[in-house]
Amino acid sequence: MAQTPWGDLPVNDAHVHFFSHNFYAGLARQKKVENAQALGPLLNWEIPEADPIKLAESWAGELDRNGVRRVCLIASAPADEESVAAAVSAYPDRFFGYFMLDPLQPDALDRVKAAASDPRLHGMCLFPAMHTYSIADRRLIPMLEIASDHRLAVFVHCGAISVGVRKKLGLPSQFDLRFSNPLDLHPVALHFPQIRFVIPHFGAGLFREALMLGDLCPNVYFDTSSSNRWMMYEDLDLRSVFRRAIDVLGIERLLFGTDSSFFPRGWNAAILKQQTTALYELGFDSEKASRILQSNLERLFEARVTNGTLKR
Repeated sequence: MAQTPWGDLPVNDAHVHFFSHNFYAGLARQKKVENAQALGPLLNWEIPEADPIKLAESWAGELDRNGVRRVCLIASAPADEESVAAAVSAYPDRFFGYFMLDPLQPDALDRVKAAASDPRLHGMCLFPAMHTYSIADRRLIPMLEIASDHRLAVFVHCGAISVGVRKKLGLPSQFDLRFSNPLDLHPVALHFPQIRFVIPHFGAGLFREALMLGDLCPNVYFDTSSSNRWMMYEDLDLRSVFRRAIDVLGIERLLFGTDSSFFPRGWNAAILKQQTTALYELGFDSEKASRILQSNLERLFEARVTNGTLKR
């Protein structure tokens, strides 16, 4: 149980990045340093060992220390789904698994097929601005059909995007925000009503557009993760954001998240405090808060974890 203004409550986290050894090895190649461990002094972060189970152990310990029940682990580089799958295998009751997909790569369809048949993976993460494609590109249709058939959730990053580790290393982030509009997802979400689409960070600066999308598409969810620094673009605070999101989407389609990622910081408990304070000040009782903090995420994956051979 985690500490909240209502007392101790169960908490799930919809947004935790799994910065694996493979993830850091990719950054090391771009930075042109000897190996992943060489990034440690540059970042002042802990670089995990090659075995992802060790990193999974660290995250499981973090959850225990903070009273967190379960989190979504996001593979934070394309083709790193096995790292997250190994973590889920080690702690199936603590982690849901997301894999990152670049759908423009020649092996993308095969990766989706493999992930869909793997009960350790529960969702697919798409970053259109990062990989420079439209979410409405027809080339994605076969991949989304597989996601729909196998009840994979689909996370779509919209709005402003900034990768802090790349900034710290002085690596360029050549992302294209023309592909970040949540409204681009509208025809896709309508065409695939069985897919539950998750928009992180309330749309990350395109809040109005994300609200329009969520109003028109009942299969669109928001995750509440990160500091939501995008609020500086508008005259908003967390209470206003939550109030407007609940007015449009309702409580059932909001998923608490932190955007935690690296060690030694570990799980970012400050985000829980900020967001629960906002909900408490809005007059939420513990039952309503618990839906956002815990039960909505479990329902998101209900069909996936009980669908035929995927049932645990």
